[in-house]
Amino acid sequence: MAPPRNVVKIAVQMRDAVPQLIQLDQAKPLGAVLKEVCDAWSLTHSERYALQFADGHRKYITENNRTEIKNGSILCLSTAPDLEAERLLGGLQSGSREGRREALRHLVLLASDMTFAQEVISRDGLQRVGTIIEDGDDLGEVLALGLRAFLELMEHGVVSWETLSIPFVRKVVSYVNINLMDASVQPLALRLLESVTLSSPALGQLVKSEVPLDRLLVHLQVMNQQLQTKAMALLTALLQGASPAERKHMLDYLWQRNFRQFIYKNIIHSAVPLGDEMAHHLYVLQALTLGLLEPRMRTPLDPYSQEQREQLQALRQAAFEPEGESLSADRRRSLCAREFRKLGFTNSNPAQDLERVPPGLLALDNMVYFSRHAPSAYSRVSERAGRRWQHAHLGRVPLGSALTLLRSLLPPLQFVLENSSREDRHECPFARSSIQLTVLLCELLRVGEPCSETAQDFSPMFFGQDQSFHELFCVAIQLLNKTWKEMRATQEDFDKVMQVVREQLARTLALKPTSLELFRTKVNALTYGEVLRLRQTERLHQEGTLAPPILELREKLKPELMGLIRQQRLLRLCEGTLFRKISSRRRQDKLWFCCLSPNHKVLQYGDVEEGTSPPPPESLPEQLPVADIRGLLTGRDCPHVREKGSGKQNKDLCELAFSVSYDRGEEEAYLNFIAPSKREFHLWIDGLSALLGSPMGSEQTRLDLEQLLTMETKLRLLELENVPIPEQPPPIPPPPTNFNFCYDCSVTEP
Repeated sequence: MAPPRNVVKIAVQMRDAVPQLIQLDQAKPLGAVLKEVCDAWSLTHSERYALQFADGHRKYITENNRTEIKNGSILCLSTAPDLEAERLLGGLQSGSREGRREALRHLVLLASDMTFAQEVISRDGLQRVGTIIEDGDDLGEVLALGLRAFLELMEHGVVSWETLSIPFVRKVVSYVNINLMDASVQPLALRLLESVTLSSPALGQLVKSEVPLDRLLVHLQVMNQQLQTKAMALLTALLQGASPAERKHMLDYLWQRNFRQFIYKNIIHSAVPLGDEMAHHLYVLQALTLGLLEPRMRTPLDPYSQEQREQLQALRQAAFEPEGESLSADRRRSLCAREFRKLGFTNSNPAQDLERVPPGLLALDNMVYFSRHAPSAYSRVSERAGRRWQHAHLGRVPLGSALTLLRSLLPPLQFVLENSSREDRHECPFARSSIQLTVLLCELLRVGEPCSETAQDFSPMFFGQDQSFHELFCVAIQLLNKTWKEMRATQEDFDKVMQVVREQLARTLALKPTSLELFRTKVNALTYGEVLRLRQTERLHQEGTLAPPILELREKLKPELMGLIRQQRLLRLCEGTLFRKISSRRRQDKLWFCCLSPNHKVLQYGDVEEGTSPPPPESLPEQLPVADIRGLLTGRDCPHVREKGSGKQNKDLCELAFSVSYDRGEEEAYLNFIAPSKREFHLWIDGLSALLGSPMGSEQTRLDLEQLLTMETKLRLLELENVPIPEQPPPIPPPPTNFNFCYDCSVTEP
């Protein structure tokens, strides 16, 4: 007879004792269970003991988490958390350095458990650990253990970071600023200051004033990846907490100290692979730097600003011959209006074009930068353009002299001249193109959007070039003019050209070129014809043929191929995935691993250290039977997404979040996930849906099914290559009028 559902078979261990194999009744009070276990070993005062999981982080068993005990779990009998906390805190006051070190070691091991942490905090344990840090009697292992224990206790969120005292924060700052410091201490001190900066604006200002940027630059130059990562984390935290004006001042100072060049050469192109956390901080640094463009992007042109009017006139004068002094005021205004239209402004008054936000003044900045810094190779002028310009503006100047003069002018002149050589309807409007292209670049680079908590999508090219946004615009505007010519576009085709240019830029940025020159080479190789070819290829992969016989064949193949996809998804779950823990306060650097057992009956999971390989399934401490799973939640339905709110910065978390609801006693509990990528999200959603008997409806399943159907269909139709397949089956001919053509085989011929 099977045991009741609330009874689990477990083992209980104790040092120097024979393990007990017991049946644990989950309905029985935990105190009664402890007394039975202690009685079996002849132990008195069962209230002094507690049960812990024997593997993993040795979590204490309480009435709240006892439902995590599953069949086959191994527990151990240990000292109760309140007594253990009292003992370890007493050890911290030991006069012996070795005694304090041993107490801190055990404290670090147990501090990740919420039950134990609450007992320590309730006994002023944070203050005692803080005293060890603040005294700084031992700058070696004891201090490192103290910082680690303090961080573990604070991570539970029981005590706010804002309650830390100013002397304590200043003492931690001093550990960052000291030159000769133990290598294990400074990363922990930097991590603590990062948490303080992100959680408390007031203390963040103290850290900003006490930790010089030059000091962080020194840490970044040390060939210690952990120290570099934590220094970069504190730097990005300080930048995020600064006002826009302070952020600009800080970034300007860093660029003057060749910070960009150092990142490009020694971090991005380091021999050591870039870690996920460093990639995230580089993404944040890129986003904050591009965010400095937002005020210009959201500010329309002021027609009364003398500086902005002079910039517009400089653009016009760089492209056209200065007007004669003998012209009347009305004639000069009329000529200026025509020349601004020739530059591509849709209005004779260019201020009206630049009133649109975005891009606002950022478009004007791009045009001015392009007029001054575009590559000289782009300034070659066609002879046809020279003849047209000569006829229109240079009077009787010899053509050779006119061309010599034109080649000495700036690239916008060349842009105007190239388009002057075309018919009016085929001209590519420089100003209109620049305005729309600036909007496009802001969208692709997400200028002005809040930083994601988990994204790692930085562009190495950004750190390989000064003024990267303006330089990218210079490449893009030349690409647009080139694509305009390839498409033989007219003014009516402007939006179509912009769609092609968007695709060219997006595809090339997705390749993450390491330099602007490499970006220029790749994007110029992606011609309009190549874009059409890629579109056609993708369309064929996605749509395939639509002939009714082929559609019927595809329908017959679907069940078999869906079985293959289901099998692949379950195998992927068995391989397991590393997930990153996310809190509502800050981006955590802790990892946990989850996988499906080979028999597809249990989800196994547990915490792992960063940088280590995924553990074998049998070593994972936590288990969740598939039979206990109630359902699958995604997106905003997940409890850990609802807790974080609905801000824009949580949009990416919402897209990657999913939860498994399961029975924990009489209550419903959740196992919450944040997928490392969109693909992993789809794979896990499909695999869990397959386990629960639900249809696999993710976008990845649709794409995989389409790809498999296309491949299988092509294989089945290899013999029919170049044979047209009719839309309808051929008609069946009517029966013959007689059957006299039948041959009687029984009659032998003479």
